[in-house]
Amino acid sequence: MGEGKVYFQPPPSVTVEEPCIIYHRDAADTKFADNAPYRYTQRYTVIYVDRRPDREDILAKIAALPMCLYQRWYTANNLNHDAFVLYF
Repeated sequence: MGEGKVYFQPPPSVTVEEPCIIYHRDAADTKFADNAPYRYTQRYTVIYVDRRPDREDILAKIAALPMCLYQRWYTANNLNHDAFVLYF
């Protein structure tokens, strides 16, 4: 996205620097036919964290990713969190 850091399932010992993207595996979707799986799609939760609430440019880039859905916005520790669900 041009700035910040990206963290995959950061452990508690890692100090996260914002702005950043934090993502982790969330679930998976398996499609079946004739009692056998024929398609398996991993689902991730992707969270953009920033002090600034007006980063529509970054949010638009994340939302434009294939198979990406905006989930919700929330604040924690005086930081803005925008959560997405991404199938990959």
